[in-house]
Amino acid sequence: MADDGPRIPLYTPEFADDPHRVYRQMRRRHRSMVPVDLAPGVPATLVVEHGVAVRILNDHEHFPADPRTWQKGMPADCPVLPIMEWRPVPARSTGEAFRRYRSANVAALADVDLHGLRRAVEELAVPLIGAFCGTGSADLLLEYAFPLTFGVCNALLGCPPEIGQRVSAGMAAMFEGVYAGEGNRMINSALAELVSYKRSNPGDDVTTRLLKHEAQLDEEEMTHQLAGLYGAVIELQQNLIANTLLLILADDQVGGSVLGGSLSTRDALDEVLFDNPPMANFLITYPRQPILIDDVWLPAHQPVVISIAACNHDPTIRAEDQRGNRSHLSWGLGQRTCPAQTPAYLVAQEAIDLLLDALPEMELDLPEGPDWRPGPFHRSLTALPVKFPPSPPLR
Repeated sequence: MADDGPRIPLYTPEFADDPHRVYRQMRRRHRSMVPVDLAPGVPATLVVEHGVAVRILNDHEHFPADPRTWQKGMPADCPVLPIMEWRPVPARSTGEAFRRYRSANVAALADVDLHGLRRAVEELAVPLIGAFCGTGSADLLLEYAFPLTFGVCNALLGCPPEIGQRVSAGMAAMFEGVYAGEGNRMINSALAELVSYKRSNPGDDVTTRLLKHEAQLDEEEMTHQLAGLYGAVIELQQNLIANTLLLILADDQVGGSVLGGSLSTRDALDEVLFDNPPMANFLITYPRQPILIDDVWLPAHQPVVISIAACNHDPTIRAEDQRGNRSHLSWGLGQRTCPAQTPAYLVAQEAIDLLLDALPEMELDLPEGPDWRPGPFHRSLTALPVKFPPSPPLR
């Protein structure tokens, strides 16, 4: 059975400090399927082999994403329940419901004006950089990556900043598993206000397009689609930017190649999506019945979590030079592929390029190394302090 032997906790600071060491140990001991705890008393199976992950993600009949049977056995105060519980969204649905929600999201995102999005990133980035470029130091997570992605998300969804701020605070609580229930309530309340606001004030934005889509989403469905988009844009986009900046600034070879032009920012982003993806462990499914996979029996209705980070490090898909390699699972797979890849790349690349152009002599100010937020799902820094020669604001 998948739960034979001691379970490895994914929620501890020790795991967050060096997860790849733990993934290597997992692979040596368990090969592809690892018994883990997502929180105290919340068992799951973690998939750490790329081929097995692909098999599971393509088998929607045996591995549906609907968690409702599982969550019946979870206490109300379970810290990971708010992020795992059933919602009327593609990532938690099957069959016709999945197709309906997926089509609405894909259509709403497909019409994003990429030229307008690039302008929005620049309009947000320039004053943010100007606020700290003369000081000689900054926390790029708090002072740049977060406010920039927060502003981009508000622009994409047509959301007034005061509503978006409440959503952001709730998202942080959910991903960390601290006050997760309260975070969930904050998000739902704020997004219900956004839906009401956009019905009265439609615009050229994702929220308005969702409201007008032929799927005819009701109020609850709209709220949950927006919560999913906010989670991806704020929490994950800022982590993609911050983790890529960390790579560029910490690795002299990568940083010199990016600044010198021999390595593109897009290549650096893909390296991060392989090595430190913003969502390290996710793409959760729940087997309909006990099923044998790779000589391991998986229990019915217990979470099967794809370790995106571990699968990306599977020796069978790794290459010495990762440039141009798109085999990572960080954007999902098949019908669970993220529909926002193009705008996500654009925002991250533009944000990083603008910052590096403005402060090319920037250096990390992390004498004790990076500090990572604990949690079973994300790969997220607590801060990204840097120092640089003070310079005049951008014009």
